[in-house]
Amino acid sequence: MLEFWQGYLWPAVFILLQIVAVLAPLLLAVAYTTYAERKVIGAMQMRKGPNTVGPFGLLQPIADGLKLLFKETILPSGANRVVFVIAPMITMILALVAWAVIPFDKGMVIADINVGLLYLFAVSSLGVYGIIMAGWASNSKYPFMGAMRSAAQMVSYEVSMGFVVITVALCAGSLNLTEIVEAQRTVWFALPLLPMFVIFFVSILAETNRTPFDLPEAEGELVAGYFSEYSAMTFALFFLGEYANMLLLSGMTAVLFLGGWLAPLGIPPLTWIPGPIWLALKIALVMFVFIWVRATLPRYRYDQLMRLGWKVFLPFSLGWVVLTAGVMVSFGWLPE
Repeated sequence: MLEFWQGYLWPAVFILLQIVAVLAPLLLAVAYTTYAERKVIGAMQMRKGPNTVGPFGLLQPIADGLKLLFKETILPSGANRVVFVIAPMITMILALVAWAVIPFDKGMVIADINVGLLYLFAVSSLGVYGIIMAGWASNSKYPFMGAMRSAAQMVSYEVSMGFVVITVALCAGSLNLTEIVEAQRTVWFALPLLPMFVIFFVSILAETNRTPFDLPEAEGELVAGYFSEYSAMTFALFFLGEYANMLLLSGMTAVLFLGGWLAPLGIPPLTWIPGPIWLALKIALVMFVFIWVRATLPRYRYDQLMRLGWKVFLPFSLGWVVLTAGVMVSFGWLPE
């Protein structure tokens, strides 16, 4: 019995505890990101935001969750019911499983795999399937149009993101996320790869359908886009999935360009702060810029969105990959 516990049961329990330790704070962070967004946008627009439900409005996300939980889930009569219900689940689940390879500190990661960067890029790219399924299963033209917009948009900007990922992998000499963070001990990649950092950030705005690229859910044209027919907890899963995706891609930005858990400058007073706190602060900084952009910029037209992705970002990112590879080969900087 002891051998069974040590050999089989305990490893499974340990992995389960690791998953819970990651998902519990993450789900709490997703809920309170909605609160933070309303507060920050309220401050930028000179209004208060949530301030009545609990002290400083801190219980507002819980009140919103309870309201959606007790609302009736309405399934359209012409919808494909199975796909209609599965779609928001896929969106939410994919946003959570990607955290398996995000390193919170050296050795503090659920799965420290050698192709962690590819896994992260692949899982984040699969999110488009939940949106397409939702638009198709609704059996309504407006959700379907929103889903098609989203699919075209996400695929367009994933091409540029792929070239950015290749550039980072070239500089780090590895696809392992822990090694990519360790490669930034001297200088964060956001400085030598600043143009690619900007392209990556703009691309994740488009990837998450956020302002100014929120065309898939443009209320003026498409009511609410691909989730027009959703209500109650199915709508809540889409809503939470969007914010979970924002947190995931903010974490990806912090790991690839901002040194992950590493302290700025590496000086002793700063290095005394634990790595996970630095990672959380960097994610919070990227999330703040997400919200800042939403409060500031108007929505792009769809032709502007496509032109930026295919005629500006794609050739520039491809050229930067070639330039980076050429410079590293010429100076002998390629990692062993």
